[in-house]
Amino acid sequence: MSPASPSPSTPPALPPQPQALAGLRVVEMGQLIAGPFVGKTLGEFGAEVVKIEPPLNGDPLRQWRLLEGGTSLWWQVQSRNKQSLALDVRTAQGQEIARRLIGECDVLIENFRPGTMEKWGLGWEVLQALNPGLIMLRISGYGQTGPYRDLPSFGAIGEAMGGLRHLTGQPGQIPVRCGISIGDTLAALHGTIGVLTALHHRKVNGGAGQVIDVALHESVFNTMESMLPEYSARGVVRAPAGSALPGIAPSNAYRCRDGVVLIAGNGDAIFTRLMTVIGRDDLGRRPDLASNQGRVKAATELDQAIGDWTERHTVTDVLAQMGAASVPAGRIYDIADIAEDPHYRARDMILQQRTRQGFDVAVPGIVPKLLSTPGAIRSPAPLLGEHTRDILSGLGFTAEQQDQLKAEGVIA
Repeated sequence: MSPASPSPSTPPALPPQPQALAGLRVVEMGQLIAGPFVGKTLGEFGAEVVKIEPPLNGDPLRQWRLLEGGTSLWWQVQSRNKQSLALDVRTAQGQEIARRLIGECDVLIENFRPGTMEKWGLGWEVLQALNPGLIMLRISGYGQTGPYRDLPSFGAIGEAMGGLRHLTGQPGQIPVRCGISIGDTLAALHGTIGVLTALHHRKVNGGAGQVIDVALHESVFNTMESMLPEYSARGVVRAPAGSALPGIAPSNAYRCRDGVVLIAGNGDAIFTRLMTVIGRDDLGRRPDLASNQGRVKAATELDQAIGDWTERHTVTDVLAQMGAASVPAGRIYDIADIAEDPHYRARDMILQQRTRQGFDVAVPGIVPKLLSTPGAIRSPAPLLGEHTRDILSGLGFTAEQQDQLKAEGVIA
């Protein structure tokens, strides 16, 4: 963010009442994106999250993308509100420590390839015997069962197999990615839903702990709207459509004199108002365009009419006229636009955070917004192994035992 940009808001003061997930104890054993995003989300609403990471270099995300003070700026968001336990779970001693910690927690998050936890003596049967109420979230590329379970995968592969990548880009061209690891994040959000659902069942229905099995490609597929029933009933294979919204019209991106706007005029009354704004009441009154079904057939004609009008106006003018007519429209934001937008700031979505490395950085606010028990940033992302000794002391390890474990490379 440029020096001239308005200063981000400081994080809101911690609410006087306990947060919604206060008292929930979570152990996060995942790395990179999907599993840690779940831990981030639970931690923002009050859960105590202990992140187990390798002693030497920690979670690889610490070194991904742009670094500041030797640590990834991404890390400052993904790992806030967490404690770091630097522990080598490839060793017998590390595995025993992990079992003792998990035996006292409510939720375990892991996103390794299926079979990895079992190899470490941390499979479900072992952990359930130690902690019958444990909720174990397992995120993997293809799930814990099925013929592909042992194959490696990342979010991009899940996006491709889940159907999303096929729809991105222009018709007839190589599909493009959306620019972020959306497959991982979708899996994380489904995992979070699973954890909260299992917690409700355990508390309200008196249920036991259970495993939550989340696959990357299934999480993407779950958001693919009507693709499957359209194929099943009509044999339609939905294709990429660029900036348009197939089957719903008019809804597209349109060039202006100085940029691009998105206009969604696909409600019946909205369409009529849109046509009035662009001076095409003749189209607004046409009987065949009174419903979406007719407008879809005339989508090219409508896009041409709208585009002819927007090209004669600036983005600011288009948005002003659309807003006055209650027609949904918006411009395409980059991160500089987001950082300087007053609405983002008014809703505490651009916050200032002091990192453990000693510098200040703007970070995204918290979503969703609970009005009575809102989320909060209680602590910045931890240094590697910052909480190792406190956690082991809580498990009953003496200072001498910890010194020996450190000398052997089990902890850091």
